Amino acid sequence: MLKIKNLSKKINENFSLTDISFEVPKGMIVGFVGANGAGKSSTLKCVINSFVPDSGSIVAFGMDVADHEEQVKQRIGYAAGAFEYFPQLKLSKIVRAYSDFYYKWNGALFNEYCAKFGLDTNKRISELSQGMKVKFALALALSHDAELYLFDEPTSGLDPIARDEVLTLFREIVSDGEKSILFSTHITSDLDKCADRIVYIDDGRIILDCGKDELLDSHAIVRGGADDEAIITQRAIAVKRNEFGFVALVRRGDLPANRYITEKPTVEDVMVFYNKELHEDKYNA
Repeated sequence: MLKIKNLSKKINENFSLTDISFEVPKGMIVGFVGANGAGKSSTLKCVINSFVPDSGSIVAFGMDVADHEEQVKQRIGYAAGAFEYFPQLKLSKIVRAYSDFYYKWNGALFNEYCAKFGLDTNKRISELSQGMKVKFALALALSHDAELYLFDEPTSGLDPIARDEVLTLFREIVSDGEKSILFSTHITSDLDKCADRIVYIDDGRIILDCGKDELLDSHAIVRGGADDEAIITQRAIAVKRNEFGFVALVRRGDLPANRYITEKPTVEDVMVFYNKELHEDKYNA
């Protein structure tokens, strides 16, 4: 569905995307996770050709994005957080203009999403809450029969109930095996609930790229006291110490057999401990 290979892009004097490679398979939800400023949004902007890569390739639906931009964009639904443009325009007027760009715009489907999300198209953008602006952006992206959806922080600003509704909707979208979703988020619990695959980016480089279940099953959280710390520290990805002892993230294959009680990590655990390993100097400063 989407293949990014050896993508590099200098964003500014202090930050670059470097050798980014990963895929979004058909019928899957891929969670794109990393700290703020890690390169998530910049990568998505390269995919839609808002940022022109310095090198590498981006192929969607078997077509080079740069060479077939219009054809590719007709088949991509894109939303970047809350809709903040044209604050004094009514939603109905924005929709009329937006729909002209897509050959397969489905007005009836858009109206269904408005009803589902509680959107009033007679309101102006400035009259919407942050959560409603997010829902409006999603409704636009979901209403032109796209096959690949790129969502940048799609649940930011939503309350827990609305977030759960959106994540359920994501699973419904990919349920036929023909559509895919790539979404970035800092709300890692969203990935625990709905992602099939996790791509972790740090400082413009891909650190992890694997199936979510494989990622979580292959790592373990270990807790212990001073007697165990030396052994675990040698084997751990990273260790956090507290007044009671330590907590560590360890690859299960590196653990001594049957010696420690372990817990299955969350996506947040993996991200936090890998981030600690990558930036250990900051933690020790």
